[in-house]
Amino acid sequence: MIRELAVTELANELAERNISLDNAHIWDVRDNASYLAGHIEGAINHPINDGIDKRVLDSTEGTVYVLCGGGSKAVKASKHLDELDNSRDIVILTGGTRGAKSAGMTIVEK
Repeated sequence: MIRELAVTELANELAERNISLDNAHIWDVRDNASYLAGHIEGAINHPINDGIDKRVLDSTEGTVYVLCGGGSKAVKASKHLDELDNSRDIVILTGGTRGAKSAGMTIVEK
């Protein structure tokens, strides 16, 4: 199932579900260079252009939160994830990294 959540509401949802940031599965699906230039805290890079390995999805338990820079790649990646496992809770973080940065959320550069 795919649903949408504003990136600025991520912390609230994680708190409501009693999930720590360290245990959340936040997938940043932009290319590696964009990810390294700045991503939200806790996000792991899974570039959609490299394809999504079903084994990686299968080794991930629980909800998968997906974001990109602004929205288009996250939608594409979420649809692909849903095709691989339509029983999974997949959340598109609307607004993406640009929205998070505009809202003053912590952006990590590395």
